[in-house]
Amino acid sequence: MTDLSFHGPVDENVAVACAAEPKARTSRSLLLPFMKGTVALARAIEWVFGVLSLILGLSILAAIPVVQFLSMGYLLESSARVARRGSLRDGLIGVRKAARVGGLVAGTWLSLVPVWIVRSLARSAEVIDPDGPVARKWQVGLVLLSCLIFLHLGFCVLRGGRLRYFLWPVGHLFWIARRMGRRGHYAEVRDALWNFVAGLRLTYFWRMGFVGFLGTLPWVIVPALLIASGQTYPILGVIGVILLALIVPFLPFMQVRFALEGRLRAMFAPRAIRDLFKRAPWAFAFSLSSVLVAAIPLYLLKLEMIPREAAWLPGLVFVIFLGPARLLTGWAYSRAGRREQPRHWLFRIVGRLAIAPVAILYVLVVFLAQYTSWSGVNSLFEQHAFLLPVPFLDM
Repeated sequence: MTDLSFHGPVDENVAVACAAEPKARTSRSLLLPFMKGTVALARAIEWVFGVLSLILGLSILAAIPVVQFLSMGYLLESSARVARRGSLRDGLIGVRKAARVGGLVAGTWLSLVPVWIVRSLARSAEVIDPDGPVARKWQVGLVLLSCLIFLHLGFCVLRGGRLRYFLWPVGHLFWIARRMGRRGHYAEVRDALWNFVAGLRLTYFWRMGFVGFLGTLPWVIVPALLIASGQTYPILGVIGVILLALIVPFLPFMQVRFALEGRLRAMFAPRAIRDLFKRAPWAFAFSLSSVLVAAIPLYLLKLEMIPREAAWLPGLVFVIFLGPARLLTGWAYSRAGRREQPRHWLFRIVGRLAIAPVAILYVLVVFLAQYTSWSGVNSLFEQHAFLLPVPFLDM
């Protein structure tokens, strides 16, 4: 049998390349998982930082009059998204954008630290030797440093506002070098900034919170007025307590229904909520218990008057406790929506029996708050489980 293979001389360069190719593939195969792991870790850190920034941002917004409707609207929309899609993670809206805003705020604060230090030294020099040469040098240094920091902040914003841009100012030089001679950079930055701000949907969240507030207020203001009148006419107080206990099991789910449909009249359909309860009674009982129990720490927080500088603290407690509880109401609403037939009557009875003591506990806390809270009778109108953590009555 004839051998047709080629046995001629082999080029040394080709032999070296063929020998090096498996090594290159091996190094790439080892480097690729490391790079993927690094990217995944960076994205995970960004996500955690975004969640923390979101919590802190919503807490601060919840303590500002009028602006606080943004916080309430965000929580309503979060519960609606969970109810629509069935996943609790879908309720965390805009985590990556929150990380960008949080990085911008944190980076700005860190960049201003040298200015604060130099300003303190300049004031000390002015106190020791007013209009002296040392004091004048510190003042000149403060002006120059302020200009440099302002320029640094401007470049960070133009580059996108990520936290790493604030921590590495030398990167501005490479960024400028890459864009020298390019046209349309101003339009690119302008459009990116506009798209980012528009993507925050601030007007939508504010409107959602404001309309949800208006729809919730009639349900809680009538029993609150009756309970407040109980100090003069006890029978009215008893009627108010009973009325509030009957309203409490429906209200969180009517808020979810309003956020889903976007119509104010959805806040006045208790019969629809009763039908949904029949399909997922245990899920409704669990989520309602979470909402009502999560509101109790806010009443405990107001046993004493909060200093003005700590006005954001009720907002922080509000977001940390009631944020997850709102997601659970959306989850329960979603489970009920996926079922077509009501559950067995035994499940429905057990669900009602589980709701009753939690609702009574919440009503009892609200009733006693008028005697324990520093806001007195006004605490009856706060209703932290359904409304804002810092109502207008306390402003």
